[in-house]
Amino acid sequence: MPVSRKPFALGAAVAAAAVLLGVVSYTAAAPDPTAPTAPTAPTAGGSVAGASADPQADMYRELAELARRDPADPLAVGRADAPVVLIEYADFACGYCGKFARDTAPALVEKYVDSGTLRIEWRNLPIFGAESEAAARAAWAAGRQGRFWQFHAAAYAEGAKEKGFGAQRLKELAEEAGVKDLNRFARDAESDAARRAVAQDQQEAYGLGATSTPSFLVNGRPIAGAQPRETFEQAIASEAAGAGKGAER
Repeated sequence: MPVSRKPFALGAAVAAAAVLLGVVSYTAAAPDPTAPTAPTAPTAGGSVAGASADPQADMYRELAELARRDPADPLAVGRADAPVVLIEYADFACGYCGKFARDTAPALVEKYVDSGTLRIEWRNLPIFGAESEAAARAAWAAGRQGRFWQFHAAAYAEGAKEKGFGAQRLKELAEEAGVKDLNRFARDAESDAARRAVAQDQQEAYGLGATSTPSFLVNGRPIAGAQPRETFEQAIASEAAGAGKGAER
């Protein structure tokens, strides 16, 4: 059964976010670990919108509505009612997406997801051609059997990208991920439902100006590029503190 999704119709907030994410779209340069990592300061390869109160707060609140918060979403991890939602737009053929998956995401899961503070929702944004598209559909298909995150880990393992994402390789990744029914996996990966799901994620990302990967929203606040872990931690902590204050009112 297709997963229900919120419509992507956010009016002026979309245009504003397109400027924010489009201007700071990630380039081929590696992030500079010596650059300032406060949420309001730019770093090499991208930037993060300020995590404190600002005139764009209404826009961020509107963009936060892109969080689907579907408890049955296999492409998400964390409580559906978590105070902070990080949406990631990424490509399995993207080296910096792999760096985030290996070096940053596990720490965020341990520190914030496991405590109930953070929810991470994945969006497929294949931008590197046919194999990227195939990998995105394969990941979605693995999710149909509850093995998306295992597939995600296998596809982003060190050296996995260099092996490509041809049909045989995708089957091997599915086996590594523990997908039980490989025939169903193959059918699902080539289904119209898979193509629609990936296309909808792409449309959402492009509407935000996210034409490069990885790109993120943290409660609607854009972060572009594989920023240092501290950048994400500061943004998450700030949003969690803000949510706590809101609950006290």
